[in-house]
Amino acid sequence: QVQLVESGGGLVQTGGSLRLSCVTSGSDFRFNIMDWYRQAPGKQRELVAYITNGHSTYYADSVKGRFTISRDSAKKTVYLQMNSLNPEDTAVYTCHERRGTVVSRWGQGTQVTVSS
Repeated sequence: QVQLVESGGGLVQTGGSLRLSCVTSGSDFRFNIMDWYRQAPGKQRELVAYITNGHSTYYADSVKGRFTISRDSAKKTVYLQMNSLNPEDTAVYTCHERRGTVVSRWGQGTQVTVSS
């Protein structure tokens, strides 16, 4: 069974930075789109960013200019560099691997807490 494992979450002060990582055990990483989602308490899960296998990217308006998504096929890892964090970024961040209707895999999530 393919697993996605996130790391890099934690507690940071406003204005600080964190880099999240998500490594997949699948052998088809290079074909798949990788997403980062987040869910804050009492809120719906939202798509934060994604990166295609061709390295095209998308960012939610709320994180544009502050977050950067990247991927390393050799390491089967997707990253989310988060800068200028603020308390509204506090959430559980989860990575998702997808390819059409064939692949949809979720990680367990990592907590990011930004203190004011």
